[in-house]
Formats: sequence, structure tokens, C-alpha cells
Amino acid sequence: MNGAESLVRTLSACGVEVCFANPGTSEMHFVAALDRVEGMRCVLGLFEGVVTGAADGYGRVTGRPAATLLHLGPGLANGLANLHNARRAATPIVNIVGDHATYHAQYDPPLASDVIGFARPVSAWVESSLSSRTVASDAARAVQAACAPPGQIATLILPADTAWLEAEGPAAPLPTLAPAPVDQAVIERVARALKAGGKSALLMRGRALSAAALDDAGRVAAATGARLLCDTFAPALERGAGVTPVERIPYFAEQIVEFMQGFDRVILVGAKPPTAFFAYPGKPSWCLPDDCEVLHLAYPHEDGPRALASLADRVSGGAEGTKVALTLPEQPADDAKFNAYTIGAVIGRHLPEGAIISDDGATSSAQVLAGTATSPRHLHLALTGGAIGQGLPVALGASVAAPGRKVVCLTGDGSAMYTPQALWSFAREQCDVTVVVFANRAYKILGVELGRVGVGDPGPKAQAMLSLRDPEIGWVSMAEGMGVEASRASSVRQFTDQFADAMAKRGPRLIEVVIG
Repeated sequence: MNGAESLVRTLSACGVEVCFANPGTSEMHFVAALDRVEGMRCVLGLFEGVVTGAADGYGRVTGRPAATLLHLGPGLANGLANLHNARRAATPIVNIVGDHATYHAQYDPPLASDVIGFARPVSAWVESSLSSRTVASDAARAVQAACAPPGQIATLILPADTAWLEAEGPAAPLPTLAPAPVDQAVIERVARALKAGGKSALLMRGRALSAAALDDAGRVAAATGARLLCDTFAPALERGAGVTPVERIPYFAEQIVEFMQGFDRVILVGAKPPTAFFAYPGKPSWCLPDDCEVLHLAYPHEDGPRALASLADRVSGGAEGTKVALTLPEQPADDAKFNAYTIGAVIGRHLPEGAIISDDGATSSAQVLAGTATSPRHLHLALTGGAIGQGLPVALGASVAAPGRKVVCLTGDGSAMYTPQALWSFAREQCDVTVVVFANRAYKILGVELGRVGVGDPGPKAQAMLSLRDPEIGWVSMAEGMGVEASRASSVRQFTDQFADAMAKRGPRLIEVVIG
């Protein structure tokens, strides 16, 4: 057995069932080992940003790490943007990055680079295997590191000779680290604060946004009047019918300040205090009132769901929280204005139970979220780190993670052009993903930001930098060229017919909605 096979067998033994890959020469022994090891599915991505984003989507849905297989420093660098998003989402991922053979690096070959330097900003754990006989134990440690609460990225660098030289065999899985328990004194302190009166909010993130944890948060809210909040870009939020509703904090700084006005205390459950996404001239960065008390019920590495359950037992007095009632939006009239609101209403009417929404629709997302708020129960995956190009790859990973669930990807035409190669992987894997591309022919969010940073009268060169016209991107032909059925909608009736048809069938589908 060589080092590569010991690596694949160890990953499989540690519960890593999927590898998203874009391999090169230094990873060929890993590729060959896949045929000798049962239980490891390998999904090819045609760009490393697709590979890393797919691993993010897989991890958010399952709570378990997928592996990535990347080619040396440049391959890792191509995937960094979506690893940044994954780090912000606290997604468990094990990166396997090939490197030059240990004895070859001294010659400074063309692809030589500082792989550790590329990996460290997005990785909580980085190691380079020094011997084929340590690869297996290194892999077991990488999986353990990735699974450390609340989830993190572990990067194992694999020099080519450690993959082809002889190994002793796979390593046994290491113990999985559990979330740290919250001290009972902390729970009592938060309970006293809630009972003291005033306006309180529970700001939740991570596993605290699962349906079961939200039920406990709902009991707290029913008994104390506390409002339940989540970040603008919560990594994974259960929502829809039968789920305790949560208010999403707005995006812009002044909106957050207004939204949080009057709160006497904010209780954090796996979350951080709300701050502005960017700095703006004359606008605040810290968005809580100056006299607002900040309490931590649970830090991200702690057991937030259990802390919420204990808190609810102490304050609820038997009160039960309210849950979202199933209420489908009214079907917009055929001649209604075709925009994100009417599109959101159509999606809300036809979204099936258990769907997963992968969302980097930027300026169109809020309207669709409004339209799906009372739809059948579903999971929403947001753009956590702000690096656009996440929507399509995350949808790929979500579909691989949950093949029995319909995945709907909401993306802008600007965002989707970062990782359109994911469409090919949808077709190859026959993923049940419906992509809705909001084709407004612009980086619309940047048009908004241009004014917000104080540029009052942009000239033609500045405006050209935000335009996606001349030429317009042909999403239908692009998708069809990669094996995905596609259509274009420019009216409510067209979109209704096309989206309803996509929900009724299995397999990959793209709908380009022309709204600008």
C-alpha cells in the first residue's frame, strides 16, 4: 500500500465519504487509489472555486467534512475565495493539496510556491506530510481538526513522493471533539437578565439555527418577549412552515442601527455582535446602541442548542413559542411587473417541502426571502463571507449531500460568472438543482455601493465597470452547452410555467430571468 491509498482509506474510515476534486500531476496516485477503496465518492469540478464551494455546501448540509483535492499552490489559490466563505460559515472541510516531491522542491520548478502561506489564512490547521508512513496519521488528525466545534478548515499538504512511496496502512479515526458545555452559572445569569425586563434579543448562529434549537429559543421568546434574530448572512437557517420564525438583521449599517435601536441587551448564541459589512464615510461600524448590554449565552465552540434548551427550561414556565403557519403567496397576475418580488412569490408558491436554497442573489435575495417565509419548511444557505461566486458551487455540494432534496440556487448574473463551471458538474452528477439567474445585466450591488461611499456622479468609465452589457451573457446557451436544460423568462407567466415544471421534475435546470 502506498501513501495515497493509506490516505484515502483513512479518510473513509474517519467518515469522509465525498471528495470534490480538481487534480493535477502531483495528485495522480490519490486518483488511482480511488479505484482501490470502496466508499469514497469523487466529484470532478472544472475549477477549484467550484471544488471548495461544493465542499462548503456539503458540510453545511451534513455537518460533516468533505475532502477537496487541489493541485499545488496555484490550485489552492484558485479555491481561496470560497474557502474564505466556508471559514466564515464554520464549515468543516479537509483540503488535500498535492505538492512537489520533497527532493524536487530544491530545484524551484515552475509550479513551486508557498503552499502553507496560501493555506494559512483560511485554515485552522495546516500540516505537510513528511513521510509516506505518516500520511495516514496526518489524515486522521486533519479530520479531527476539521470537526472541532464549530467546524473549521484543515489543510493537509501531500508531497508527491509521500503519495507513491510505501505506507504501513490506514490510521484509525481519532475521537471527535464535542462542543464545550456552557457553564450553568452563565445560563442563570442570562435567565436573570431576561427576567429583569427591558427589550432583549437573542442573536443566534450555527447549530442554534436548527429547527429544534429554534423551538427552544421560541419558548424563551414567548415567556420573556425577547426577539429572535440571526445574521444577515447566516450559514444555514431552517425556515418556513412549522419552524419558529427568526428575524434577519438588515445588511446596510444605518439599517442595522435603526433595527437595533432601543434594545437593552443582546444575548449571543454562537454569534458575534452586529457590525457594518464595510466602512462608509460618516456611517457607524459598530451598530449596537451605546448602552446596549452584550451577553454571551454560548460562544461558537460551545453547545448553543443545549444552552438554549436549559435557558428555556428556566424561564419559559411552560410557554410554547409560535411557529410559522403554511401560507402560500398569492400567484402574481400574468401582467404583473416582473421583478424580484413577483419572482419570489412564484418561488414561494412552488417550493417543495425539504428544499434547500443556495443563495448569493445579492440585490434580489431579500425579496425572494420574503416570498418564501411561509412556504413549506426548507433550509437556506447564505453568502457568509461576501465573496460572490458561492451560489452555484454550494448548490452542487448541497445536492451531493442530500440527493433526495430539491435544491434551488438563487444567483445574480455577475455572481454566477465567477463559477459557471459548476453547471457542467450538475449535468455530470445529475444533480437535482434548479438555478434561477437574476439577469439584470449589471453588478447592481456595486451601483448601490458607488453612491454609498460618496461617489455622487459617476462618469461613463465608472459606469462601464458595473455593466454586464455589450455583450450580454447568454445563460441559456451557456447552460445547454454544459448539458443543463435551460430557458429564459421575461414575464410572470413564463417564469411560473418554467419554475413549476422544474419543481415537478428531477435533474439540473437553469432559468434565466431577465429583470433589467
